[in-house]
Formats: sequence, C-alpha cells, structure tokens
Amino acid sequence: MEGLGELEAKCWAIREENFPPVITLSYPTQTTTVSVTGADCALDCAHCGGVYLRRMTPLATVAGRGEGLGPSCLISGGCTAGGGVPLAVHAGRLAALKSGRRFNIHTGLIDDADIDVVAPLADTVSFDFVGADDTIREVFGLNRKVADYAACYHKLRARCRVAPHVCIGLHGGEIRGEYQALALLKLLGADSLTLIVFTPTRGTRYAGRKPPDLDAALTVMAAARQLFPDVPVRLGCMRPGGRYRDTMDQAAVRLGFNAIVKPTPAAVRLAESLGLTAVGRGECCVL
Repeated sequence: MEGLGELEAKCWAIREENFPPVITLSYPTQTTTVSVTGADCALDCAHCGGVYLRRMTPLATVAGRGEGLGPSCLISGGCTAGGGVPLAVHAGRLAALKSGRRFNIHTGLIDDADIDVVAPLADTVSFDFVGADDTIREVFGLNRKVADYAACYHKLRARCRVAPHVCIGLHGGEIRGEYQALALLKLLGADSLTLIVFTPTRGTRYAGRKPPDLDAALTVMAAARQLFPDVPVRLGCMRPGGRYRDTMDQAAVRLGFNAIVKPTPAAVRLAESLGLTAVGRGECCVL
C-alpha cells in the first residue's frame, strides 16, 4: 500500500497538470443559511438529529423580500419521511426571495415533480451522495438504496448544476461506502466534488462516536483527487476541529485540492509556500 507521502506526490502532479497554481479559500459569511422547515424534520439522522437545523434561519421568520439576507443563501431544511426536503410547497416564497440572490439548495431525495420546481430556482444543488445501503438505513433510517440516490442525482444533473458531496466516515466514523460513492459518481459524471468529514455532534445519536481514522480519511481524499483529475475537488465546511483539522487541511493542500472552506492558518501558509495563489471568497464554496 502506498504511503501518504507517495499519494501526495501523485496528487500534486495531477493538480499541476490540470489546474493553474490557484487555491480558493472560502469563508462563507455572506451566505445566509435558511431552513424551509425551521427546526422540524421527520427523520432523526444519527449524525444530525436536527441540531444543524436549529442553527439556521427559519424561512417563516424571513420578512418581505429577504431584507437582511446575504447576497446568497443556502436553502435547506428537514426531510420528509421519504428523505427529501419539502421545497416545492415553498417555491413561491423562495422565488420572491431569490431576486438578485444566488441559491445553493439542499434537496435530499426529491421526486420528479419537485425537481421541476427546484431546478429553475437553483444556481447549484448540493446533493449528499451515499455509497452503502446499510449506511442509508443506519444513519438516515430510510428504507432506500444507493440506486435511489444515483437516480435522483442523475435526474437533477440533467436539469441543473449539481455539486455532489461525499461525507467521509458518515457511518458513525467508519469508512464504509465512500469508495463506492466516488466510483459511482465517476460513472455518472460530476462537474465538481466536495468532501466533508463526519463530526461527532452533541445532542445526536452519534455524539459519542469518533471521527474517522485520519490516515484512512486522507486516503479517501487522495482517491478522490486521482479519480477526478480534471474536476475541482473541495474540502467542505463540515470536518472535525483541532489538530485533526489542521493536519487534514494541510494534507488537502498537498493532495492538490482546489478549494478549502475555512482553512486553518497553517494550511494557508503551506499553500503559499508551495507557490499557490490564494483567492478568498465570502460565499458558499459551490457557488
């Protein structure tokens, strides 16, 4: 098995061959997070448990045409029992808020009718892609299959710009279906790829779990860079903090990632020392 140093060298060569020496550093303070369901969700996902919804602005509290919202919004919400965010019923309100703004929309598993409604509103759809049936059951509590996620992703991609997200260690910190998810996305096609990392969160069923083994997570990241050599690969906002984050962020630079959200100072310094020009952005990394 290749060591991390060898993987970093291979991935850096891929970056140099396919991209200019630029890295995007995203600090999404200008993107307002909005939940169409407030704190309500029909699921009790093991990694979330509604905790993240409570940190968002409820759509019901947004006045008028969204005075006070940023120039872009992350539109999300709790899911129905079927695993989709109920966006269609809020389409009129969202259309009124969109004026002059860009929307990154979380959809979950939505049906054809909802895709018809969402596509015209979305500048980007962020789609969480899962690669193991047992993870879907264990984490989300859904009786759905990887094939359902692939089919929904395919339909969305035919109608709008889609940014697939793969969560490393989603199955309570275990590496379970990540490589399968990457392989399937390679088959289906992707214009970008965002990797996030399971982070134990107080108040959830996985609060007592640990993040995925760091070396194992970095190996998944290396696989993503190699599978998608000419596609922008990003390290997204969800990942553990502390020394874990600092090590991961610096590895992301060496692995040739194109963007990092809220990078640690050491990662920024490393990027500059390796000859990369850092470009800062104040909005969600996929917009």
